[in-house]
Amino acid sequence: MPANQPPTGGPQWGDRGTGAGGPQWGERFQVDDRSASGLTNIWLTWTIRNNSSEKSDYSWEWEAVGSDGTRLDNGTEIETAVQPGQTAKGETFTTLKTAQGVKLNITDFERTASY
Repeated sequence: MPANQPPTGGPQWGDRGTGAGGPQWGERFQVDDRSASGLTNIWLTWTIRNNSSEKSDYSWEWEAVGSDGTRLDNGTEIETAVQPGQTAKGETFTTLKTAQGVKLNITDFERTASY
């Protein structure tokens, strides 16, 4: 199991497919199941730390994949004007019906200088 993936049943961490098994820019992505009282409420959350020496913009594409390999949801997110050393946190609602067995893939991740 990659270092950025907790055991089954816990939060599902994003995999950037780097082969190294972990984040490269200080980022973390998670499927967060906030469901309660029979109401489905599943979010994608992220934390990105700007380890560069310049103000940066980040964009990434993600997909949530079921255990059978079917894409269940996907999207594109951005964080802008993240200062050096700053940590940006965010979240977005998903259309997922469950977080169980869902793998989160970060299919593209870009950092560019912000002006």
